Order: sequence, then C-alpha cells, then structure tokens
Amino acid sequence: MADTSTAGAPSGYFDAASTEAPHPAGRAALLEALDAGWADPARLYGPARATRLLLDRARARVAGVLGARPDEVSFTSSGTQAVHLAVLGGLQARRRAGRHLVVGAVEHSSVLHAAEEHERGGGEVTVVGVDRAGRVDPEEFAAALRPDTALACLQSANHEVGTVQPVAEAAEACRAAGVPLFVDAAQSLGRADVPPGWSFLAGSAHKWGGPAGVGVLAVRKGTRWRSPLPADEREGRRVPGFENVPAIAAAAAALEAYRADMAADAPRVSALVDRIRAEVARSVPDVEVVGDPVRRLPHLVTFSCLYVEGEALLTELDRLGFAVSSGSSCTADTLRPSHVLEAMGVLTHGNVRVSLPRGVAAADVDRFLGVLPAAVARLRETLRAGT
Repeated sequence: MADTSTAGAPSGYFDAASTEAPHPAGRAALLEALDAGWADPARLYGPARATRLLLDRARARVAGVLGARPDEVSFTSSGTQAVHLAVLGGLQARRRAGRHLVVGAVEHSSVLHAAEEHERGGGEVTVVGVDRAGRVDPEEFAAALRPDTALACLQSANHEVGTVQPVAEAAEACRAAGVPLFVDAAQSLGRADVPPGWSFLAGSAHKWGGPAGVGVLAVRKGTRWRSPLPADEREGRRVPGFENVPAIAAAAAALEAYRADMAADAPRVSALVDRIRAEVARSVPDVEVVGDPVRRLPHLVTFSCLYVEGEALLTELDRLGFAVSSGSSCTADTLRPSHVLEAMGVLTHGNVRVSLPRGVAAADVDRFLGVLPAAVARLRETLRAGT
C-alpha cells in the first residue's frame, strides 16, 4: 500500500463516495505538470510537444487500468460530462437502429437526466427496476432489449448503497442483441476490477483522489459514437475545449496509485464495513441496513433510522467529528427523497451513507460506532419532546 501518512482524509471523514482526499501521487504529478505541461498540446513547438507527451502518457496510464487501448480513452471536464457524452453520443450514432434506450432504475442522476433529454427529443426509455438490495435482475434487463434499442446503460456499482450490478451478464445479453452497453463506473474505478463487456465507460477523477474537473470517457474500438455537441478538434473530436493537462496527468497518476492501494487494502476496508453493518443493526433500534451485503463495493454502507430526519442526524454527527452524507448525493440539496432508495422499496428518510476513505483507521470506525446510538437516541428524544 502506498504511503498515506503525508496526506489523506482527516480523521472522521467518511464521505469518500462523494470525493476522496487528494492522493499524494496525484499531488506530486500535478505540481510537476504545472511547470512541464502548461502549453497547448496541439501545437508543434518544444513546450507543446512536452505537454503532448504528458497527455499521451496520462492516457496510456488510464487505459492500462481500464484494460483499454489509449486511443479509446478521452478526458472530459467532469464525470458528468463523460456520462452525458457517452449516452447522448451513443444514441446519436444509432438513430437508424432506433430511438429506444434502456436504463437501470438506480443509475446516477447524470444518466437519468440524459435519458430525460432523450425523451424530450422524441426518444423512448425503458427503466429496469431493482430488487430490495438495489440490484438489477439480468434477465429482466435482457428482456428490456428490443430490435429498436439504440443503447443500454447499467452502472458498475451503485453510488448510494454500494450494490454491485451484474454488468457481465448484461453485457452478454447486449452483445447477443447487437446493442452497445454504457457502464457508469464512477463509483468503482480504482476500488474494484473494471467489469468486462462495456462499449462505453465513464469515470470521475476526484472519486479516486485525483483533482476535480477531470472525467474519463472510454469508447471501445469499433463502437459507433457521434458527438452530440458542435465539432471540435480536441480529444479525438470527442470532447470540446482546451485540455487541462496538469490535472489530467495528476488524475492518471492518482488512479494508478489508488488502484494499487485498494488492491491491497480493500479486504481490510470491506471488513470494517461488515463491522458497521453488524454493529449498527445490533446497537441502534429501528434501523434498516440497506444494499447487498455480499455483492457490494468494499467501502460503502447505508442505513436508515426510523423517527430521525437525515439532515438532523448528519448535523449531529458533524458536531461529533464525522463527515457523512444522506440520501442522494446529487439531489440532497433539493431535499427530494433518494430515487435509489425509492426504487429499492426501503426507507427514504433518516438515512446515512458511510463511505470509508483510503487509509481509514479502524479506531475512527470504533469511535463512530461508539457515538452513533446515543446520537440517534438524542434526536428521537428531541423529536418526541417537540410533538
């Protein structure tokens, strides 16, 4: 495991699913690239060629982690932009095949918003439901594919409850039907193996300790894709705008290092999550731990507490020194119930998502489990006193 003593998340930071603290390898690469990679990589003079070399090297490093060819990898300005380009570009390229799109019910909001855009333009969308663990049934997913299906979308793992999706099975069904498959791998890249069978894949650098503002869009060779945006020469004509080469170099270095860290540390982190799942269920009355207990990401667990508002519990845990999130990471500001939890048929209020960062200390988890029952009890007592 790489050295985590010089930098990383502060004690009590349990919101790695939102963003990881900068990885030391990414930080070092960023500082170096700020001096060596500031020129326009599209030009032909010396500083530009040096910048281009940094960009090409970063592309090769990311491709190595993805199991892809370097020319299949493009860099975007965010994970959300990568998702939008993959979905809308995949649909655009297959308009002659049809205008039908298949998505899982618990996809990230960026996928669902792209699906809404497709519907507004006259397209049709089939949403495949999930079971109570948040997992898509691969047979139901396969049954949703039709002769006029232009694209199917299935995330690698869920961003709110950690459930791993049956991507390999879905990919096999898509291959048999001749339908390209988009995999949103934002929550699993760097933490787990990349699932096989994808046609398009997206990721986001700040999820693995790279800088914010860098996304990854991978388009498998031979897959038809057409940009939904005006033409631009950058990034193989897939992404418009001047590349942020220093940030891209940092993202690539962080991904390599983070993947190496997690390859060694994932079992330890997963055991800590197992402990949280068991202890919360034992020590907090009227609680539901959600998500698949086995087919899950190593670092993430969500539980819902009856008779407690999620926002109040987050505030109380913040006061006690813990940074966690509640509900949808994307729609929490709107105070809308999580579409993921709704689709699963579990409690949508009073929920807490704990996502452990790189190098998390077991003692921090012990401290969290020690203060949680009393925090929940205090809030319930306050609520009862106010009614």
